[in-house]
Amino acid sequence: MNTNDSIATATAPSEGDVLVDIQTTAGDIQVRLFGDTPRHRDNFVKLVNEGYYNGVLFHRVINEFMIQTGDPDSKTAAPGQHLGTGGPGYTIDAEIVYPRHFHRKGALAAARQADQVNPERRSSGSQFYIVTGKAYNESQLKQMEGQMKMAQQQGIFNRLASENRAKIMELRRNNDQAGIQKLQEELVALTEKEAAENPATLTPEQRKIYGTIGGTPHLDGQYTVFGEVTKGLDVVDKIQAVPTGAADRPLEDVKILKMTIVK
Repeated sequence: MNTNDSIATATAPSEGDVLVDIQTTAGDIQVRLFGDTPRHRDNFVKLVNEGYYNGVLFHRVINEFMIQTGDPDSKTAAPGQHLGTGGPGYTIDAEIVYPRHFHRKGALAAARQADQVNPERRSSGSQFYIVTGKAYNESQLKQMEGQMKMAQQQGIFNRLASENRAKIMELRRNNDQAGIQKLQEELVALTEKEAAENPATLTPEQRKIYGTIGGTPHLDGQYTVFGEVTKGLDVVDKIQAVPTGAADRPLEDVKILKMTIVK
């Protein structure tokens, strides 16, 4: 294993982990699927055994961010065809094991639809991405931590507002501005209390990794990270750097040839 590979393998192996070899037109990658995200692990293994991923493209590639694949429609895609909506016809319940698993460089995570249409953050049945990202200095990490806290509070408030939607609609129908103001103040107080009980901060490990090796910290806690690269991170870097066109699709196809379960 070279130094670049060891960057990604920072999570201690655990019972139930599965290794998968991924042969691509750019070189070979090996990933480890985490045993503590069993729904995602088992689904991935099932698709690998079916040959589902054989022939799919890396259809979305963004330098210093991530490489995404797993859209079955990409197998027969014409040049320039928009991709990213295909799948097996089902989604998977989120398994966000955070902060144990976070978006360090080399992390393997499930793509999904946005919160507006997918508040439960259910994962795509087949599409996934491998994180490349970049390193951040201390000032950037502090700024990002502030953004994390704001996003956390907004998420809590939105959830509480949704839970009180019937009451809010009744107050609006009655044009009860005082009642609306009082309820809003109550929800803000509940939001601040809940956020304080579980503050959105970076762990020491995250600070170390994001400050040296890098990743995409703004995605933490929002997407299911269910594996990591163990070999071939140089291949991932090679793929992230290819020229792209519309919708971040590589101008020259980068394809998964075959996936194989190692153990």
